[in-house]
Amino acid sequence: MIASLVLVLLVLPLAGVGLAYNFRDAVTGSFDQRLSSLLQVILVRLEQDPVSRRLDESLDLGDPRFSRVFSGWYWQVTDTRDTTLVSRSLWDQRLPVIQAQGVTLRNAQGPRGEPLRIAERDVRLPGYPRRLHVSVAASREELNSEVARFEWLLGLSLLTLGVLLLAGLALQIQWGLAPLRRLHANLRAIESGEHKRLETRLPGELRELAQAMNEVLERDERMISRSRDAAGNLAHALKTPVSVLKTLADRLPEAPRHQVREEVARIDTAVRHHLARASAAGSAILSGRVGLKATLAPVVDGLARLAERRGIRFEYALDESLNVRMDPQDLQELVGNLLDNALRWAETRVAVKADATSDGLRLSIEDDGPGMTPQQRERALKRGARLDERHLGAGNGFDSSPTSGFDSSPTSGFDSSSGTGSGLGLAIVEDLVTLYGGQLQLEASSLGGLCARVWLPSTASA
Repeated sequence: MIASLVLVLLVLPLAGVGLAYNFRDAVTGSFDQRLSSLLQVILVRLEQDPVSRRLDESLDLGDPRFSRVFSGWYWQVTDTRDTTLVSRSLWDQRLPVIQAQGVTLRNAQGPRGEPLRIAERDVRLPGYPRRLHVSVAASREELNSEVARFEWLLGLSLLTLGVLLLAGLALQIQWGLAPLRRLHANLRAIESGEHKRLETRLPGELRELAQAMNEVLERDERMISRSRDAAGNLAHALKTPVSVLKTLADRLPEAPRHQVREEVARIDTAVRHHLARASAAGSAILSGRVGLKATLAPVVDGLARLAERRGIRFEYALDESLNVRMDPQDLQELVGNLLDNALRWAETRVAVKADATSDGLRLSIEDDGPGMTPQQRERALKRGARLDERHLGAGNGFDSSPTSGFDSSPTSGFDSSSGTGSGLGLAIVEDLVTLYGGQLQLEASSLGGLCARVWLPSTASA
């Protein structure tokens, strides 16, 4: 559109200047031809008295404009002795005179300062002793008015043409790019989880592209599904060997027994960690929107009964309209780990809140437990720490045993355990939040314990 606008702004004015010049030239030529014809009429009717040898002063062209004073139409005949015959319209004024062998056309100023166009020539009348100079003049105001009117109409026409050309081009672009906009809308719908495949009712070239992209999406879904199945199968396959190793470790002498059990526990923890990551590593781009309350209902119901048995007040209020772009299994895993930790450390109360923001959803889980120090919270969220480094010593409020899912220190407000004794809760939560482009924050709770805040974006993470 910008290129077309520049082209229109360059071409149309040049075309307008050319057309206006040609029109002015044509109209001026026609006007000059008319004056030349009137000059010839004067030359034909110019006579002298045979007795006195004087010019006949009764010369009349038969046009009333030459008789109306200062009408703008004049004629004049002079000789070298200033003997002059003039039209009545000139009254007491005279036209400027120059020597002209042939018919000469020029512009001059009239009796009242008006612009004139003059046709003139020098002639010799048979029997008249001196050379005569004959002039016919007409006001150029009519000519200029006609040219100005044409230029105004031409400018208006070219402006209208330019607007119509740009409007037509805009409509052409709008129509021509409509399939691309539909394709873009389809991609946005897939990104937001509203659709699973691209629409293929498109022009030939784009239809092939959409079909190819659909094949890629289908292949990705199959690969994700196979990866999750493989992670689950591997988890089951490793359970028995690890259990056997633990049993064999119990038969060893006391000295190596502790070391072997510790290494086996480290292997077990690492395997569970990476299998949990693999099982949660679905495609965030292809995740659809799920209702927050409905998806979390099974997790919340189970943990609510657990809280009731422990005498903990469980406050859970989520709006039915809240939704999030996340795989249901991943959402349950994320919230389940945070709730499990809050219930483990809470003394009397756990609160779950969620609200929509302009760019996503914010979820907070609070407890009234002992909480964590700022140093502990910072270290717990430290990026790049190895799994066994996520557990600080007992004196720092974390469980130093890789096989334990519980923290025996009364100063801790967060145990990075999923509740299964694997010590993977915080690691899985962080991995899931990162996978979906969100943020995890550990803060001091208004209830007195720890507050875990999770923000998840409304659009897919790249």
